Amino acid sequence: METSLSSVPLEQVEADALVVVAFDGEDGGPPPAPDLAGGWIQDLYKTGEFKGKVLETALLHRPVGLKAARLLAVGGGKRANFGAAELRRAAGVALRLLKPKGARTITLALGPGFTSPDHVAAAVEGAILGDYEPDRYKTENRDERKAVESFAVLVADAAPSLEQAARTGRIVAESQNFARDLVSEPANRLTPSVLAERASRMASEQGLECEVLDRERIEQLGMGALLGVAAGSEQPPAFIIVRYRPENPVTEGVHLGLIGKGITFDTGGISIKPSENMDKMKYDMAGGAAVLGAMRALAQLKPRIPVTALVPAVENMPGGRAQRPGDIVTTLSGKTVEVLNTDAEGRLILADAITYAKRLGCTHLVDAATLTGAIVVALGYVYVGAFSNDDTLLEKVLAAARATGEKTWHMPLDDDYKEILKSAFADMPNIGNRWGGAITASMFLKEFVDTTPWVHLDIAGTAWLEESKPFLAKGPSGVPVRTFIRLALDWSS
Repeated sequence: METSLSSVPLEQVEADALVVVAFDGEDGGPPPAPDLAGGWIQDLYKTGEFKGKVLETALLHRPVGLKAARLLAVGGGKRANFGAAELRRAAGVALRLLKPKGARTITLALGPGFTSPDHVAAAVEGAILGDYEPDRYKTENRDERKAVESFAVLVADAAPSLEQAARTGRIVAESQNFARDLVSEPANRLTPSVLAERASRMASEQGLECEVLDRERIEQLGMGALLGVAAGSEQPPAFIIVRYRPENPVTEGVHLGLIGKGITFDTGGISIKPSENMDKMKYDMAGGAAVLGAMRALAQLKPRIPVTALVPAVENMPGGRAQRPGDIVTTLSGKTVEVLNTDAEGRLILADAITYAKRLGCTHLVDAATLTGAIVVALGYVYVGAFSNDDTLLEKVLAAARATGEKTWHMPLDDDYKEILKSAFADMPNIGNRWGGAITASMFLKEFVDTTPWVHLDIAGTAWLEESKPFLAKGPSGVPVRTFIRLALDWSS
């Protein structure tokens, strides 16, 4: 789908559909044209058929006085609460509603007050994200599937800054969809080795450095925690490292490390999961996919700080060589861990990845992982849980999340929780008790971070959509690709 900016008069837009945002309770309809289509939207307000509620829609064919074949009004809710995040969703709603109706060309008009670079970028992102479907392996009626050919954002003046914003929005959304593609892949088609191949190919295409550590090298380094998780699978582990180096760094001494959990399938190991919903465990590498998607975008947007992505990729299987509850492993840091539950495997591979990131010179660390079901109990399927040992870095991450519409909530990480992680046989166990599970998992990771500024993002409740949304397909969401990208770009500026 092509994307572009346009600045022709509203009435002269030639498209299969013209989209406008209408706000809650506004009698005049959507600005800047209260008489649009003969006052059609005003009439809808008066009859109560359309009230401008969030993501509400009304569609008119052959609108009077317009060259567009259809006019779609999308509810924006209260004007005071409408920002770039809401516009992103509105664009996704428009795309997903119009696409199956055969619209090939769509133009979204931005009203006064909503034409900043952030708004333009969000509109483009919303359309591209809404266009995505995880249906690669469906074969029925493939030739009959409808597609949108072009999506234009209508502004009063297509200034260079807005052109750049539209380009940025496209890069970000395509990179988020790259991550969603990886997460959508079934585990028989995306093993750790294949994930490494996909990462290497992406890096080559984008001019990034990529290094993949194989089992032999991982053993030489002494990543015992990672190897313990990988032991039960016939598929060998792969430790993926992707590097971005700016030509002119803006800040000396800053090296951002993005770490993503890469469990390509998680049975739970010997502590096996229930069979119900185990099929979704292909998404357990969503954190790894997110950091790779972010690197794809950063290669093109070129922040002025170095960024290194690390993805420890393994399968967690209950094979004859699988680690057992009660086993003790020695991590890359030298600390020992008693594995009380083999289904708490993500924190084990992340522990070695965190240690290795510090060895590579990363000065600030942010990891993303589908780490615990406990975060879903705490925050549901709405917010990412953020844990940190450094308030300054945490605020940078939260600001990036707010700016990109990826809802993120600061969770506690007090030293009191460390008392739960006690082992009589090793330095620590890999689980605590049932209470505060997301916190104790984060506290486990903190033991390997030491004093390095670090933020952990638990995305277990947000990386996968159980049902489709009006603006997004069922399946992988791509969280937190946008947060990672914005973090690096804002740091650069």
